[in-house]
Amino acid sequence: MAKPKTDPNYKVIAENRRARFDYAIEDDLECGIVLTGSEVKSLRETSANIAECYATVENGELWLVNSYIAPYERAMFGHEERRRRKLLVSRKELARLWNDTQRKGMTIVPLVLYFNHKGVAKLKVGIAKGKKTVDKRETEAKRDWNRQKQRLLKERS
Repeated sequence: MAKPKTDPNYKVIAENRRARFDYAIEDDLECGIVLTGSEVKSLRETSANIAECYATVENGELWLVNSYIAPYERAMFGHEERRRRKLLVSRKELARLWNDTQRKGMTIVPLVLYFNHKGVAKLKVGIAKGKKTVDKRETEAKRDWNRQKQRLLKERS
């Protein structure tokens, strides 16, 4: 059987693994992101960090706040490492995000920053509600039990 070809353009740049532990993700959404040339070049060769950032709706626009993109050394005109970056979504999605954050008290959390199959930088954001400490313990216990169950099944077969 032939191996499926992997897409050479698809590349995960940064992932916020902590988000699924700290938040109960109810829905996710793919957004475009407005970047400068040096930011794109920096993303292609180095890493970025989206662990401490969040998204917010202000004045009818969606913004990514406190995300880190390393500076690109060979750039003629560099960029600020932690500047606010505009996220691109449709008006309908923006209205839904605003409604969820303002009325329902939810948070927009970035999950994954990646280049899609066309080579365009995208950001997957999740609409989430913060977990309490009890919920976090419950998630951790469930994950540990699943690991233990897999070990037991592996030993039996």
